[in-house]
Amino acid sequence: MKGWIDTHCHLDAPEFLGQHLQVRQRAASVGLLHCVLPAVEVANFDAVRRLAHQGVECDGQHFKDSYALGIHPLYVPQAPESDLNVLDQALRDHVQDPHLVAVGEIGLDFFVPELCTPAMRDKQLYFYKAQLQLAELHELPVILHVRRSADLLLKGLRTRQPLGGIAHAFNGSGQQAHSFLDLGFKLGFGGAVTFERAQQLRRLAMDLPISALVFETDAPDIPPHWLYTTAAERALGQPQGRNEPAELPRIAKVVAGLRGISQEALQAATLVNACSALPKLRALLSPSAP
Repeated sequence: MKGWIDTHCHLDAPEFLGQHLQVRQRAASVGLLHCVLPAVEVANFDAVRRLAHQGVECDGQHFKDSYALGIHPLYVPQAPESDLNVLDQALRDHVQDPHLVAVGEIGLDFFVPELCTPAMRDKQLYFYKAQLQLAELHELPVILHVRRSADLLLKGLRTRQPLGGIAHAFNGSGQQAHSFLDLGFKLGFGGAVTFERAQQLRRLAMDLPISALVFETDAPDIPPHWLYTTAAERALGQPQGRNEPAELPRIAKVVAGLRGISQEALQAATLVNACSALPKLRALLSPSAP
């Protein structure tokens, strides 16, 4: 099996409304084999599940995707505690679904000022720990949102020990990277690594063992440098470029160049890595997948 896997994209986002099939077909046409669609709140559980099962036809092949269920830290402020019960029930109802591959997107965000108040820090931590417990209960890996929160996330993982997963959009230190790897996680690299000024991130992409890496777009967010417009350019009316899963092979080409290896070698390695992080992908990628 050959192809790229986008381990993190939000095809259900409003930016893609009414265009899901075209977006997914463009991705398939440039070699994207599979997309993982994480939920961000209870309200979009059904949407990510439906899109994952729907998939797309391209060049005589039928591509189906996968999904994760969870409550994103940016949605924690408005989430009642009862949403954790809804998540638990959804996982019970669908854990046998081969397309449900993880609990996510979950985690902690201490970049957004509104989330850094003592009350919001406490609520984020409560939801994070509760969702780790659900992942452990339902024997699923996790997809982690990591923004200025790596050390606290790691502390939670050492307490709960879910079945590994992915540290999405990783942008921490080398020591933090190796701590995630030691706990069985892979690290997600996307559009941010294409910026020359992202020196620390690019060093990690070069120096970490190839077994550490998976690719993602976080589409429609985190555009690569060729889609990015500055605040000044936006003020003059130039729109921000919309990120799509079809950008992933070009993002991966940047990392292949940094590492001095072929795109084919990187593709093969990161496909294996994605299946290691999210073990249910292996069956989904087989020709006889449901």
